[in-house]
Amino acid sequence: MSDQNVFRVVRRRARPGCAPAYEALVRAMFEEARRFPGYLSAELIPPAAAGGEYQIVQRFATPADLERWNASAERLDWMEKLSHVAEGEPEYRLLHGLDAWFGPAALPVAKPPPRWRLTLVSWLGIFPTVALLLSFVAPLLADLPFLLRTAAITALVAVLMSYVIMPRLTRWLGGWLRR
Repeated sequence: MSDQNVFRVVRRRARPGCAPAYEALVRAMFEEARRFPGYLSAELIPPAAAGGEYQIVQRFATPADLERWNASAERLDWMEKLSHVAEGEPEYRLLHGLDAWFGPAALPVAKPPPRWRLTLVSWLGIFPTVALLLSFVAPLLADLPFLLRTAAITALVAVLMSYVIMPRLTRWLGGWLRR
């Protein structure tokens, strides 16, 4: 995940009796948007209770890609279609780069993943990362004092986990986490 990635969270309610139509239109919009340059992914999060707010989390490669999607005729067409099955105007919130990794915990989702699954996914990222760093990088730092060596290794772990490992693991295992 690049630190330029932009996540847009959209909140909106379906009109009473229109939830299935709303969900179908949103999913169809995702299919069309996938072909749009810079549009990386999207997810529909249903409300915790009937009549609650839906959330849509969209990921764009850059802020310019988000602006291009916002200004597109395709998006305007989908907004028109959705206006017939949704209440009011959508509410938007933007998250940039690392905000998206820590930010979603503040978003009310239908059901957060079980803590044991979050712990397991974290361990799946940390264990091989630390093992590789201890095998290949630690010997290069052997002449440094213990605390400096530890600081260097843990800094590398933090950077790799934030920018390389966790974005991929949460994308690959996202369905299992939220199941």
